[in-house]
Amino acid sequence: MRSRPIDLAWECLSNLVDEQVFAARLVLSNVSGRTIAPGWAVYFNTARPALADSVSPGYAIAHLNGDLFRLTAASSSSGAGWAPGQEHAVHYQARFWAIGDTDAPLGFYLVEADGRVTDLGDPEILPFARPEQLQRHADDAWPPADAAWRWRENAQLQQLPRARVERITPQPVSARFAGGTCLLAADSEIALPAGGLAGEAALLRALLAPLPRSGSAARIVLDVDPDGMDDPEAYRLDIGAGTVRIRGASAHGVFNGIQTLGQLLEADGSVPLGHVADAPRFRYRGMMLDVARHFAAKETVLRLIDCMALYKLNRLHLHLTDDEGWRLRIDALPELTDIGSRRGVASDGAALPPSFGSGADVDASPGTGFYETADFVAILRHAHARHIEVIPEFNMPGHARAAVVAMRARHDRLLAAGDADAAWEYRLDDPDDASVYESVQMWHDNVICIALPSVDRFIETVVAHVAALYREAGVPLRAIHTGGDEVPAGAWLGSPRCRALMEERGWTGVGQLHADFVGRCRAILARHGLAFAGWEENALLEGADGQAVPNPDFAGPDFHVYAWNNAWGSGKEDVAYRLANAGYEVVLANAANLYFDLAYAKDPQEPGYYWAGFVETRDAFAFCPLDMAAGEAARDPMGRPVPAARLAALERLGAAGRAHIAGLQGELWAENACSPARLEYLVMPRMIALAERAWAPEPGWSAIADPAARSAAMQADWNAFANRLGQRELPRLDRPPLAWDYRLPPPGAVRAGDVVRANVALPGLALHYTLDGSAPTAASPRVGAAGEVAPVPRDRVFKVAAFDTRGRGSRIVTLEPTSLDAHGQGTR
Repeated sequence: MRSRPIDLAWECLSNLVDEQVFAARLVLSNVSGRTIAPGWAVYFNTARPALADSVSPGYAIAHLNGDLFRLTAASSSSGAGWAPGQEHAVHYQARFWAIGDTDAPLGFYLVEADGRVTDLGDPEILPFARPEQLQRHADDAWPPADAAWRWRENAQLQQLPRARVERITPQPVSARFAGGTCLLAADSEIALPAGGLAGEAALLRALLAPLPRSGSAARIVLDVDPDGMDDPEAYRLDIGAGTVRIRGASAHGVFNGIQTLGQLLEADGSVPLGHVADAPRFRYRGMMLDVARHFAAKETVLRLIDCMALYKLNRLHLHLTDDEGWRLRIDALPELTDIGSRRGVASDGAALPPSFGSGADVDASPGTGFYETADFVAILRHAHARHIEVIPEFNMPGHARAAVVAMRARHDRLLAAGDADAAWEYRLDDPDDASVYESVQMWHDNVICIALPSVDRFIETVVAHVAALYREAGVPLRAIHTGGDEVPAGAWLGSPRCRALMEERGWTGVGQLHADFVGRCRAILARHGLAFAGWEENALLEGADGQAVPNPDFAGPDFHVYAWNNAWGSGKEDVAYRLANAGYEVVLANAANLYFDLAYAKDPQEPGYYWAGFVETRDAFAFCPLDMAAGEAARDPMGRPVPAARLAALERLGAAGRAHIAGLQGELWAENACSPARLEYLVMPRMIALAERAWAPEPGWSAIADPAARSAAMQADWNAFANRLGQRELPRLDRPPLAWDYRLPPPGAVRAGDVVRANVALPGLALHYTLDGSAPTAASPRVGAAGEVAPVPRDRVFKVAAFDTRGRGSRIVTLEPTSLDAHGQGTR
């Protein structure tokens, strides 16, 4: 008997059925060897809602909530049941389109009539090969990222001699190296100022530990002296024959200098003689990690912190709560994690429903987990030792279903025990609310009722607990991020509590109700000495023309706005600049360049969404933070050029506005980060490009008026950076203890007669191939420096992959045999 009773296969048939409608087929086969009794149902998750009236006759697909759907057959409630070997082929149509594996339904499970629940896993996803499967609609101008497309893109790159590849990433303000080297060793002396830099010295000692020991190695002097340095993170690194001196404007500056020394350090302990003077371009250089959609264990977060520190990032924004999970234990409110951290089908109902393909088994679900106090304190201390500030986020009033459900369960428990006053103490929803809405993730009950006094009490309790955790860790807490994004239209309109408050205050719209909530959150945080942080929606009002305009009431140094929704063509591309010009402190979290959950490329096998376009490593590198329109040619999410008139109409940053851009942040939303390996794949190498743009000096592209000259300068800089990644940084990430599971880009490849040409997006990565149909390995023949393999008989399959220094391979690229057409030309 097979391990799962049902085999599943799914296929997108066509995206060209109707406007934003595609057709699909799902085939379910009973391979259990037994009859499944009438009354069964199959559940699954999908972000592509089925159209109920399009499902094959005899079947029904019902939307339950969020991305959870249920499939039933007319025969499942009566008749002889589901016989062994019987197949159900279900055709249906769904909203939007499906162009890759991420768009397929996932996380199937079977619920039988007797209540038994069996995880079925993901279906076999049939290939996306035909034009109607690869294009979203007739106006989709984004070409599929196949082998030929990749080869054309990569052909613009040249591999540089290793001696010409810069050693330091992010690029420093200045670096000069003379001939010769000094030698460091595991036992090199480290000299410190009295009473300071012990933590930095310990990290430096760990960096030196793998080196050979030597009685005559150079000594290292660490010192804090801000003379001549304006930025507290600035440093000077002087490497002489017998002494290496790292002088920082602060301990943080010394730490940054140590990271640079680590990049210059060879395996034998040699370091080039020279001088580095460096300081960051932006004071805020961050990564956001969503641990709510899929949980990331403490060890995974610590690895990310270590990797961030290597590239001088200094903020970790932890998205701790959302509709699908609450990840931090709050002692006074145990239901938040007793229920809100568990996902699946629980026999006692004490769990959130499966989401994003997380499956029915609560304990095995990647959607289950939370941080105990000791875990969170360990994360704080680990980050603090590496000069990374952890900014916790508790998303509200939307994206709050986990908290709403947990506090409703608390209410019901206490009410059943006869304690009505305590039951209502932390209730987050209005039981009489008749509001009708659907969130972006298709929830119908994920918004907090912000008219309830119990909501303020809840926030106060959470904030007080979090502040106590930071005190226990001995780490400063400066701000709490309150989310605030994507409250669905229709929320609060049917709530008697909300309507009563609006009438009492004379408010005519829910925007005023929402702004009042933001003000109350800000006041609660201020009482704890904390700044308010939140997504851009917190600082925006609806103007007379229906467009979002900055709210003048909240601008100030204690109100930090994260601007994210800048998809080209959306009309919101310049919201960050409008807010900065209005006096808000702004962190650029631009989706079109810095959303690392989006797919790298339009490749069906590439994980990730693409609502704001596809985000390659180059897109993060080419981002112009202070002049977005000066970046690479803007394309909307469908790949169409943004009209020149639209670009010209964008608001530009004024001098005061430039000063309000705090910095940049990469975002990793975790809908598709279902494992540590997937998380690391999505993050790297894009995070290194983020670090480059956040730390390195202004590259000067926006000052080049001629578009052709600007493009040439950007291409030259990208070529240099791509070589840095392929020849220096990725091999560095291969080494233990980090050994990061970064993305290896699939090669580009084309046939020309009996010659195959192959290349790679990051020069320096090795390409290995086979001609016998087997999967290439690091021991297979290597594509030479010229990027050609010849002769390749036309009747042979050519398979090629990129490999790192550990022997890990990228996805395999296959060129099928060719034949000769009537004109003697090769065809696929």
